[in-house]
Amino acid sequence: MSAPNYRTATLIGSSAILMWGSLALFTTQTGAVPPFLLSTLAFGISTSLIVVKWLAYRENVIKHLQQPPRAWIVGVTGLFGYHFFYFMALRHAPPVNAGLIAYMWPLLIVLFSTLLPGEKLRWFHLVGAIFGLAGAAILITGGVALPGFQTDFMFGYFMAICCALTWSIYSVANRRFGEVPTAAVGGFCAATAILSALCHLGFETTIWPVGTRQWLAVFGLGLFPVGMAFFTWDYGTKHGDIRVLGALAYAAPLISTTLLIISGQGEATWAVGLGCLMIVGGAVLASSEVLFARED
Repeated sequence: MSAPNYRTATLIGSSAILMWGSLALFTTQTGAVPPFLLSTLAFGISTSLIVVKWLAYRENVIKHLQQPPRAWIVGVTGLFGYHFFYFMALRHAPPVNAGLIAYMWPLLIVLFSTLLPGEKLRWFHLVGAIFGLAGAAILITGGVALPGFQTDFMFGYFMAICCALTWSIYSVANRRFGEVPTAAVGGFCAATAILSALCHLGFETTIWPVGTRQWLAVFGLGLFPVGMAFFTWDYGTKHGDIRVLGALAYAAPLISTTLLIISGQGEATWAVGLGCLMIVGGAVLASSEVLFARED
């Protein structure tokens, strides 16, 4: 792929990170809706929207869904598996600790990308990802030392590790399915909605969104961070620089924190400033090869 197209695909993939940055803001507006039900509703909305698009443009829906079994296994495992392990980790371990472990996936993407043909890990990719991880840790913890990892929560921590491994392996393995159209993600979203509904019935008590504001927040989730984001991430990981995307992914907590502060649900502190600087610096360093590449 030519350099300009390579960069374009990377930029398209990075738009997913922007949308994931709005995840916390939308989620805080959904009230007491339990996570698996929220996942069911959001993925159901994203599936409905892509089906409407297919029908409006008279696209061949069967062709979009008729993909190799391996593609379905990888796609559904990535989308549903990530959310399943993440929600289970939060149920069985302190949320901050579990969240930090789960958010190792960008660094793992950078490391696992070396297994792909034609990909070479450079020092600035690794250092940039480590800076991003450190910055994300400062943002998530507020610069406060965490309590020790207690053995009582080992199952939750194990779920968080599975979460990080699932999304990083999916993102890297997705590169091998370049012939599978991004439209197929609509089918993966539908399967994720169904599996999430089954988990909701098995693990949760039903609490529906209340009022227009909460339903709009659910719709926003289905449209952006749990909708279009997975389509643009699919395109980016298949055709862009996956090492850069992995490092840039640490911008999600930065965007999330910024949006929460702007909306009055967060506070600007020294930890926020330091975390932001480390994430931005790490992202620029990791993506310097793409950002400053010369076009011949």
